[in-house]
Amino acid sequence: MDQMVERANAGKFLDPNQTADGSMRARVPLSNPRTLWFNTGTLCNIACVNCYIESSPINDRLAFMTTTEVTDYLGQIEDRGWPVREIGFTGGEPFMNPEIIAILRASLRRGYDVLVLTNAMRPMMRKHIQNGLLELIREYGDKLTLRVSLDHWQAARHDEIRGQGSFDITFKGMKWLRDHGFKMAVAGRALWLENETEVRTGYGEFFALHNIKINSQDPAMTVIFPEMDEMAEVPEITTSCWGILGKSSNDIMCASARMVVKRKGAGSPVVLACTLLPYKPAFEMGASLADAEGDVALNHAQCARFCVMGGASCSG
Repeated sequence: MDQMVERANAGKFLDPNQTADGSMRARVPLSNPRTLWFNTGTLCNIACVNCYIESSPINDRLAFMTTTEVTDYLGQIEDRGWPVREIGFTGGEPFMNPEIIAILRASLRRGYDVLVLTNAMRPMMRKHIQNGLLELIREYGDKLTLRVSLDHWQAARHDEIRGQGSFDITFKGMKWLRDHGFKMAVAGRALWLENETEVRTGYGEFFALHNIKINSQDPAMTVIFPEMDEMAEVPEITTSCWGILGKSSNDIMCASARMVVKRKGAGSPVVLACTLLPYKPAFEMGASLADAEGDVALNHAQCARFCVMGGASCSG
């Protein structure tokens, strides 16, 4: 995937300080750290078309995070005085991590809102996971949100991305969450040339039909991710772009978030600038949150395509 990006944008994104034409590259300071993400491991029960992290049943490039490792970073948040409100968990499929319930409990116990990105399929529906989730909701209620990957409200289109029959399995998981009172959100994809009004109306009608309490008009509860076309040429973002685009560096995801990953074979986790670039060494900031407090150079096509031009964020 990275090779396709490089071919489509040859000559760009080479220097963290300057763009190809010699302009000063835009940088983003960590102005309001409100979300800390953990990648719980890249293994997933399915392999989706154009998965940004290439998760699959065989991709273990990012290892399972442990409860001890997560707890250490939660302590660092307090030590650094970061005003974090939300702890997010992504993958792979987080419910494949054998310690996921203990990890969620450790985060909730410290008072954070916890967001889990899941496909709501078989890993989540195993009995011991269900029992663990039910205990968590009894103790912490709406402090826990499950954001379900539902690429489209129509089964055929969702299955184009995730495989034949995957919609029905995910919908079964959503009904279980609904029936047990879990707070849910949905993540969809802007892949089918529908405008935002059509997309939010479609999801809204689907939620109403099935008595699913998700607000389709709330961008934090129904998140529509722009499609990341790896072959598309994108502009480099310079310091002058903020005024031209009417945006601020504070609007960009790396102004408010960092992600912790553990690479296969590594002795300890590291902190990355971005959830979208888990394999790029240039976006690795160090082993601690203190190391991760520096500015981030917008030196990748995804910075422009997804965050600046697309206006997207993985957080609520």
